[in-house]
Amino acid sequence: MAQSEAARIEALRNLGILDTAPSESFDRITRMAARIFDLPVAAVSLTDSDRQWFKSRVGVDHWELPREKAPCAEVAENAEVVLIQDLLKSENYHDSPLGKSGVRFYAGAPLVTREGHGLGALCVVGPSPRSATDEEISALKDLAAMVMSQIEMQHAFGRIDPESGLPNRHQFFEDLEDLARDHAGEWRHAVVVDLLSGDDLTNLLRVAGPSALENLTARSLRAIRAALSSAKLYAVGQTQYAFVVESAEIGDVLAIVAQIRDETAGRADTIDAAFTANTTIGVAPVELGKVSARDVLRMASGASHDARDAGEAIGLYSRSLDDAHRRRFSMLEKLRRALVENAGLSLHFQPRVDLRSGGCIGAEALLRWTDPELGSVSPAEFIPLVEKTTLARSVTEWVVAAAVAQVAGWRALGIDLVVSLNISAANLVEVDFADRLIAELEKASLPSSAIEIELTESAVIANGASGFAQLDQIAAAGIRIAIDDFGTGYSSLSYLERLPADVMKIDRSFMANIGRDARTDTLVGTMITLAHDLGYRVVAEGVETIEVYDFLAEKGCDEVQGYLIARPLTPSAFVDWFKDAESRLEPEPARLSA
Repeated sequence: MAQSEAARIEALRNLGILDTAPSESFDRITRMAARIFDLPVAAVSLTDSDRQWFKSRVGVDHWELPREKAPCAEVAENAEVVLIQDLLKSENYHDSPLGKSGVRFYAGAPLVTREGHGLGALCVVGPSPRSATDEEISALKDLAAMVMSQIEMQHAFGRIDPESGLPNRHQFFEDLEDLARDHAGEWRHAVVVDLLSGDDLTNLLRVAGPSALENLTARSLRAIRAALSSAKLYAVGQTQYAFVVESAEIGDVLAIVAQIRDETAGRADTIDAAFTANTTIGVAPVELGKVSARDVLRMASGASHDARDAGEAIGLYSRSLDDAHRRRFSMLEKLRRALVENAGLSLHFQPRVDLRSGGCIGAEALLRWTDPELGSVSPAEFIPLVEKTTLARSVTEWVVAAAVAQVAGWRALGIDLVVSLNISAANLVEVDFADRLIAELEKASLPSSAIEIELTESAVIANGASGFAQLDQIAAAGIRIAIDDFGTGYSSLSYLERLPADVMKIDRSFMANIGRDARTDTLVGTMITLAHDLGYRVVAEGVETIEVYDFLAEKGCDEVQGYLIARPLTPSAFVDWFKDAESRLEPEPARLSA
């Protein structure tokens, strides 16, 4: 009995009808039941684990009653009609809440699923004892069947993809959970067929419209169905379909997916079918009961995305790639929390030294992050992820505020330096970025010359006119702009002429070959000359040897930074380094040591 009750409750909750809003389709049936019996009260009552909840009610003020000693619970438990002509004479219900409320007559017909689970009852009640005719009971049973049809139709509506008519991802989850219960420990293969990439889908809709997409998906679905023997097909995305292969042999699965790939990515066979799919297929082996249904779909879908990224047609689930993706997602969530809690984030500062005087005249602020679980996370790992998300705004806000506060603190100690901050392409999309940057300086009572912003050429080019507009406003406020990683991006002379920049930073990738490769020496020397001719101040990054330092000084480079000078330092360590460097500074030094 306990097992059947558990299955009954699960069936009820899987329908997703409990605690939903009233519906006229149910109320119409309830009113009809009340009229047939000529009684003031009728209800569609669903029997939950501890309550009777009314999806529809006539003549009832409350939405639910306790399940204990409720006649509707008996109807649900036994899936049979219950007729009580006089509750006060009933051994079971004379002292029930219903009986104590003045109800004397009760009749309830069961709401039964196709699997035989009793969900509740369509019931009518009255204040006086009475009997019920066979016709009345028959009508009540017919009306209960109509209620059940409404429940199943509403459930199906939430489980059917309206475009393809296929069961949707929710039905996929439910069916896979059922399969896991019946065949726990057995192996299957989940397959996701992805007809188009996001860009392809956007282009198709933009160029040819929805009808072309409908033609493509209809043609592709015919091909997929032709390759499947008995597997049930699901629509799990706009152009994504899934199914489960019973065979545990990967060879059997690959034969099926190869046929699907060939058929869906083949030539259009009609004149009006001008567009063909660019199908990728992901396959994930699954031990039933060991992985949640949602994770199964995620794994197969991830394999499809990995295949597309790699330029392959078919991708097998990779635990290592999946772990990497999940780490990235987890990392972003943890970073989001770190920003909210202002915990684990800090700035380190790498000195920039003037090659003529040998003195430190600036520093680059570099974000560092230590998470309680992940430990110290490399900026090379989390910064590229941040730049692709909405976190870019929050991270830059934190860096700007922290750097401005640090500059103000150092100035109070008599350390007057320009601190450079890295910004991303995402920041230039923000229409108020320049305003916020300027306001932060004003709030700290710092001059605009106190900071410098660094960005790559590609960041500006990616944002076109809007990017230039932000930079023009920043430059007009007197804040210096540096082109970071010069020589590794577009390096278009037209953009160099257009950018309102003051500083050019030669990328560290060139430093390793200076003195070893004549072409690199020539290229770096030319970049320095070109930058000076355009009015830029030149900074070389990644300087690690005295030989490179001397070469840059000879070529007229203005500043250097790198491990030869100092590694990135905490604020307190930077102050100690700065004071020590100042004390060792000679009138005309040839160089500084780390």
